Amino acid sequence: MGPVLETRGLVKKFGSFVATNGVDLCIQAGARHALIGPNGAGKTTLINLLTGFLEPTAGEVLLNGQVVTRLRQHRRVQLGLVRTFQINRLFAELSVFESVLMAVNERRGLGGQVWRACSEFGEAVEETTKLLEQLHLRDVAHERTRSVAYGKQRLLEIALALAVRPRVLLLDEPAAGVPTSESRELFETIARLPREVTILLIEHDMDLVFRFAERISVLVNGAVLREDIPQVIARDPKVKEVYLGEAISE
Repeated sequence: MGPVLETRGLVKKFGSFVATNGVDLCIQAGARHALIGPNGAGKTTLINLLTGFLEPTAGEVLLNGQVVTRLRQHRRVQLGLVRTFQINRLFAELSVFESVLMAVNERRGLGGQVWRACSEFGEAVEETTKLLEQLHLRDVAHERTRSVAYGKQRLLEIALALAVRPRVLLLDEPAAGVPTSESRELFETIARLPREVTILLIEHDMDLVFRFAERISVLVNGAVLREDIPQVIARDPKVKEVYLGEAISE
């Protein structure tokens, strides 16, 4: 299918500190790709460069073959690149249903009509209901966001991202802060997302990464140390030394 997201020689410096150092990534359409590495490796900086939150010192970002290096964040969203955050950014006082409906309406150009009753947005309501079913949120649809379990809040954040109908979804530690009992459901739900959505994932839980990812890039000191399939990454002695340790069995 070809690459949907690429970086070429991507560098980001903060003064004399090099946060990313000549990063080359090539994410294939439909991929389930994970980005791992120790704290301070530059993973979130790289996501911020991909989405336009930060501007690179050098190098390029390409989306669907188009150079988007200097495009602002909202233009990249319009082109199909959407992200979630380590700490969720939700509308705490809205219900789960209202939050997703608002995101759907915004994409449909109806964001300025929030004063209308939900029942007046027929097609948007139907789309919202389908998203809630897809993300296993139907049971909490009419609860206020602040009152639902944290794992469900993380799923809600993904539902808001999917409401934009992205081609590429960047998940920055989606299981962060989620109890183990909820993280499995979270990743099972992510794994069932349609292949039309390419996923690039940052995650520290290696059990989750190795169950989910089909390809893994290891970032160390701002540079890609190794990229390969999970089985090869797990056996790589350099990766074990700098990040995985001996806890990952062969």
